[in-house]
This record gives sequence, structure tokens and C-alpha cells, in this order.
Amino acid sequence: MNKAHMPMPDLMSRYAKLSLWARLGIFAVLGAVAALGQAPFGWALVSVLGFASAFGLYQTAGTQDRAFHIGWAYGFGYFLLTLQWLVSPFLVEPEQHGWMAPFALALMSAGLALFWGAAFWIAGRVGRPSALIVSLPLTELARAYVFTGFAWGMPAYGMVDSALGQGVAWIGSHGLNVLVLATAWAISMVALNSGWLRLVAAFVATIGIASVLAPAPEAQEPRADAPVIRLIQPNAAQHEKWDPDLIPVIFERALELTRAEADAPIALTIWPETSLPDILNYGDDLLSQVTRAAGPSPVVIGANRFVGPRLYNAAVYVAADGEIQATYDKHHLVPFGEYLPFGEVLERFGIYGMAASQGHGFSPGAGAQVMDLGPLGLALPLICYEVVFPQDVRASKVRPDMLMQITNDAWFGDFSGPFQHLVQAQMRAMEMGLPMVRAANTGVSAMIDARGRIVAQLPLNEAGFLDVRRQDPLPQTLYAWVGDAPILVFLLLVLAVYLALRPRNRLTP
Repeated sequence: MNKAHMPMPDLMSRYAKLSLWARLGIFAVLGAVAALGQAPFGWALVSVLGFASAFGLYQTAGTQDRAFHIGWAYGFGYFLLTLQWLVSPFLVEPEQHGWMAPFALALMSAGLALFWGAAFWIAGRVGRPSALIVSLPLTELARAYVFTGFAWGMPAYGMVDSALGQGVAWIGSHGLNVLVLATAWAISMVALNSGWLRLVAAFVATIGIASVLAPAPEAQEPRADAPVIRLIQPNAAQHEKWDPDLIPVIFERALELTRAEADAPIALTIWPETSLPDILNYGDDLLSQVTRAAGPSPVVIGANRFVGPRLYNAAVYVAADGEIQATYDKHHLVPFGEYLPFGEVLERFGIYGMAASQGHGFSPGAGAQVMDLGPLGLALPLICYEVVFPQDVRASKVRPDMLMQITNDAWFGDFSGPFQHLVQAQMRAMEMGLPMVRAANTGVSAMIDARGRIVAQLPLNEAGFLDVRRQDPLPQTLYAWVGDAPILVFLLLVLAVYLALRPRNRLTP
């Protein structure tokens, strides 16, 4: 028989005879295929098909230990492609840190893949491949919270430009993970089954694929009388940003962009994260130059500041007269990037070199808080990494009128990292039903509407300014109201039912 027409069951039997190492390699490749939904690729349907193939091959896993191994391999391939931008920070000073780049990427991918290995192990315990629809979103929830969390590159993010992605307003990104995996499971069942189950699977798969292929709604037009916000993108490469010879050049570039003529009065000018080239405590002259350049417009600017011995990464709202009106300190810090874990514990034993309380690294701020921007309303400031976490964006006790992210994405390279960060900003806007203004040092600076659509943007790695009218918020979304608790309870209940009804004969070799 021609191999091109070989029946699917025969292919599955051939796969079942492969060695464990061969299976692990195949699953790693399939994981990379599933990662093609992530930016900059954005191939949503390819991503779903990558997950569908994993459901199909998983039926031959054999023992629970093998289920863990192939789940780990699948996750490793997925994260290796998704997180390839992690090498970029180590290439800022390649002569010193470049050798660490491949190890950092491999170790991070291997560590995150443990969550997916656990998901496959749980499904093996249940004895049904469909249990992955529940177990993988559960472990993704764990990845978002455990060890301060790192939910970068979730399967849901591949759906940002599809109609299916709009579901995050109701069920959040973790709930959308369930829908993505349910669609993938249905596709695999159509290929591997017959009879009534195949008909049911075909119905689910059709709806899922149609939702994936259907485009998201067009960006909303702002009101003609909406206030104008100017976003500044100075485009300072990370290896140049703190070069003493280049700091004045970059600062003057940002001032020129701020002074540029506008077609309408500017209600607010926003500079990116850490764009004030001195500690705020000692930067009065620099801050005065910024406010003079902005004229009658108040300014939000990213700056580092000391409070006693503690160092904070801050967003500062400065009125046109130069008076600081509000300050927000970043509260969700990057482990090992902005602080060293356990530094405060070691301080108790006389080891001060890692303690944030001694100025070694950043200290976390008090938490989410809104900033009153006058005619623009209330904004929830988010500094860089904080936009990754849905729980941080909905943590404010007061609902803002918009979200405001300042970031320095120069660390993330120029291939996938900045675009994946932008996608997560879009998802937060969708989840909350709030527009977002985003000022990024090297890009992508953008205005995002309340449905997560990009209204206007500046290209990556280009200096410039963007004048945008503020978008209106939508009514509070269901997800903004209830958060992740309902989907967590739902997943745990379904998993409990799975365990109660699991077949006596679990996965066997």
C-alpha cells in the first residue's frame, strides 16, 4: 500500500513501536509546531493542529512515567521556540555573558516543561487523553502563580487575532486555554474514531476551527473630541542605554520628540520605563527639561528612585509646573533580573549582598494602584513585566478608565520577545474591557482599544512619537469581575469526575 494512503491506525501502530527516545523527539517537534501560534508567527490554526497531534499520539503513551516524559518533551519543544528571545539579554554584553545564553534558554524551557509533564502525568493517571483538556490548563494556572509566576506564551495567546480570542472577556486566558485544547482534542477524535463520537467531535471541531479562523473585530474609532496622548519611543538599544557618552544623545532625542509640533493639544505625554537617565532623587534638572519640552502637557515618565536605602522602579506623574503629583512603584518584580530571591532571608544571617533592603536590587512597591490623570480619568500603571499577569491587572480595588504600560523591551531582542509582550498587553485589554496606552523604549509603542485591537503603533526599533486619542472603556467584563477562581473550581471539579470515573485499565505499555 502507498504510504501516502496508509490508514491512520496503521500509522499509530508504527508510532507505538518506536523507542522512547524517538517518541520524545517527535513530541518535542510537535511542541514547537504548537508554539507557532505565538508571535511573531501568529499561526493560530497551525498551533491548534500541533496540540491535536499531541492528543492523537498521546494514546500510545504507555505508562504514567512515559506520559510524564513525553509531556515534558512536548513542553520543552514548545518553550524552546516560544522563549528563544531569552538569549537576547545575555547578548547585550556578549563577551561577558554570551556563553550563558544557550544554557539559560535550555534550563528555563526544561523547567517550565515540568508543568506540562505533570499535566500529561495527570491525564495518564486518569487514563483518558481527553483529560489533557483539564490538566494542562490547571498546570498553566500553576505556572501563572507558583514561584511568583511566569505565564508567558500560554496557548491562549496564539488566538489574539481570532474571534475565539475575544472569549477572554468572559473566561480569561486560562479559560481560553480550555477552549483551545478542546478544539484540538475534537480534531484528533475526528481523525481517530468512528460512529457517534466522531460526529460529536466533528461538530465541536467545526465550531472551534471556525472561531479560530474568524478574525477579531476591527479596531474601534476613538471619539473625535477624545483627549490626545503622546507616546515617546526614543529607541535606545540596551547596550547604549546606560553608556555615559550616549545618555545625553538619547535624552535629547526624547526631548525633541516631546517638543515636536502636534495637530491637537496634548493632554498627556508618556515616556517609557527608566527613561529618566538619573535617579529621580537627584534628577530635578533633567525632570525640568522634560516638563519644559512638554509645555502645558503633564508627563508620565519611568524613573528609578530611592526611598531610604531601598531602590524602586517607578512611574511618575509630573504636572506641567514640574510638581510630582503621583508615583507608582512596580510591585511584581522579575526574579534574578530585578532582585535576588531569598535576599531578605540571608540578610538575617549577616549576608547583605542580595538584600533589597540594602539597595541591592529593587524593592517591590505596595501593589496595584490607580493614578488620577485629570481629564484623562484614572489609569492603572503597569511597568514592563506586570502586564504578563492577569491577576495583577485586575488587582486594583478601583476600576480605572484605561491601562497604561511603560516598558523597556530592548532586553527582548527584535524577533519574538517584543511582539509576544505586545500580545499579552492586548490580552489584558480584552480581559478587562479597557483600552491600553503603551510606551516602549524600542517599541512597540501602541494604543490598544478595549477589545484588544491595535489602533495605532510605532514600528519596532524606530525612534518616534505617536499622538493618539484616548479610547473609551467598555462595561466591566465578566472576567474582570470574577477573575480566575471560577475556572479553577471548574477544572478541579471536572478532574475529580475524571478520577472518579477513570477506567480500571489505565495507560499500559
